[in-house]
Amino acid sequence: MPGELWFYHLERTTLADALPELLEKTLEKGWRALVRTASTDRLKELEERLWTIRDDSFLAHGRADAPDPDRQPILLSLDEDNLNQAQILFVLDGVPPANPDGFERCCVMFDAADEAAITASRALWKKAKDEGRSIAYWQQSVEGRWEKKA
Repeated sequence: MPGELWFYHLERTTLADALPELLEKTLEKGWRALVRTASTDRLKELEERLWTIRDDSFLAHGRADAPDPDRQPILLSLDEDNLNQAQILFVLDGVPPANPDGFERCCVMFDAADEAAITASRALWKKAKDEGRSIAYWQQSVEGRWEKKA
């Protein structure tokens, strides 16, 4: 059975603010996460953000190009090799998921200001719908909370 495909449309907050919240929920569920992005600059930005999410805590994570990627509850990567046996894949910056069926859930996060990412997400939504996948569309409310719209 194909994995779920969820779309997160960032309108009120940045990716750096929204992703940690979703990663915390992933860990609370007992799942591991693979976060895939397109650039080393974004990897560095996310790595720093996850270490400094709060003054009194951090989100344990590692990078795929560092030692022991298999031990990481959250793995940051430029590709989709599931080295940490993640149940959930987060794809960022317009990167299309190469193998969404390799995960229980794939989350496509895209910024409202990024027209290319919006176009790519729409095409992926249409394809997923045509394939009969379980899909969901989440949009940020005025307060910044996620609301399921479809």
